[in-house]
Amino acid sequence: MTPTPAEQRWAQFYAYGPYALLALSTAVGAAIVGETMTTGELYAAGVLLVAMLALQGWWSAANGLALPRPSLRGECYYATRTVLAFALTWLNPFFAIHASIGYFDVAHVVRPRLLRPALLVVAATMAGSQSGGLPPRSTTQWLVFGGLFAVNAGLSAVFGQISAKEAEHAREKAATIDALERALAENAALQAQLVVQAREAGVADERRRLAAEIHDTLAQGLTGIIAQLQAVTAAEDPEAARVHLDRAQALARHSLGEARRSVQNLAPAALEHDGLPGALRKTVTLWAERTGVDARFTVTGAEEPLHDEVAATLLRIAEEALANTAKHAGATRAGVTLSYMGDEVTLDIRDDGRGFDPAALRGRTAEGGFGLPGMRARAARIAGEVAVEAEPGAGTAVSARVPLVRHD
Repeated sequence: MTPTPAEQRWAQFYAYGPYALLALSTAVGAAIVGETMTTGELYAAGVLLVAMLALQGWWSAANGLALPRPSLRGECYYATRTVLAFALTWLNPFFAIHASIGYFDVAHVVRPRLLRPALLVVAATMAGSQSGGLPPRSTTQWLVFGGLFAVNAGLSAVFGQISAKEAEHAREKAATIDALERALAENAALQAQLVVQAREAGVADERRRLAAEIHDTLAQGLTGIIAQLQAVTAAEDPEAARVHLDRAQALARHSLGEARRSVQNLAPAALEHDGLPGALRKTVTLWAERTGVDARFTVTGAEEPLHDEVAATLLRIAEEALANTAKHAGATRAGVTLSYMGDEVTLDIRDDGRGFDPAALRGRTAEGGFGLPGMRARAARIAGEVAVEAEPGAGTAVSARVPLVRHD
């Protein structure tokens, strides 16, 4: 999860702030060393400063610039730092400047159940410094300390409430982001699974289609050839026999052509050496040369390598749409646009032909042909869809929209 700029700034403050406040406390406290501190207290303060720097160095090495989270390690760090800060403030009240850091990071290192006790210790440290140093040396100083402690305890309660709310908000935000990331990961896995299933379904459909074509073309052609050859053996007139042989030869040529066409339709040959944009560009160019229609191809968005099934589906839809245009539209211009749009790809085929009434196609299925219903079936196999906009005399627009699944 990427932290926000505000979280990054707070993380930097929690990492470097203790050093800066400790340096400031030492510099200000040094001004009164000779007036309030004995030699023994000075040495003790030096030892405590070294211990504080070692503690802070350990915490920085363990946590780095990451925003801390409540944990047992964080509580040990906070407790040790608070005790050292209290001891330093006892020796020199200006070290309370450094002790104030406890107000800011408590919710990020201490769990909620220990939040209030931790803040009360900081409040006692601050009150002792503000009342003239620890320990109070007179009744008046004790009274002042008590009043200041009450004020600081109230402030600590406010700080604690604010910190707790911020920490709770951060946890909720982190949980929401984690849930979204898991949902995106699950969606990506589901999308990949759908593509695999679509590919398997496509293979089964192609097998059924090829079987139907063999039955409708090759088998019938072979049956006709056999019938003509049988007629040759039964014919007594050489001229009649030659007619039957010519017919058998014509049927054989036709069946061979049908066999080649069926094999070519198993996979788009245009995708063997080119990606989808290159294959579509060549398809549109060859179609325009063959039909004489002014056809243009356009790509929008950043091109990405597509899964084989996605590329094959879009190419087949484009071929079928252009074939429909050539057969039925009577168009003078046509345009094909391939658009990469983040998590999906769209293919638009438009023409200025005679158009038609889309309502006339309602209720039809893909069985018996690969026209508009067939295009919709192809797109549906990979969780896509095909939309058609047309009206008589106003041209036709076919739009295929499918998920953008990248090549493995």
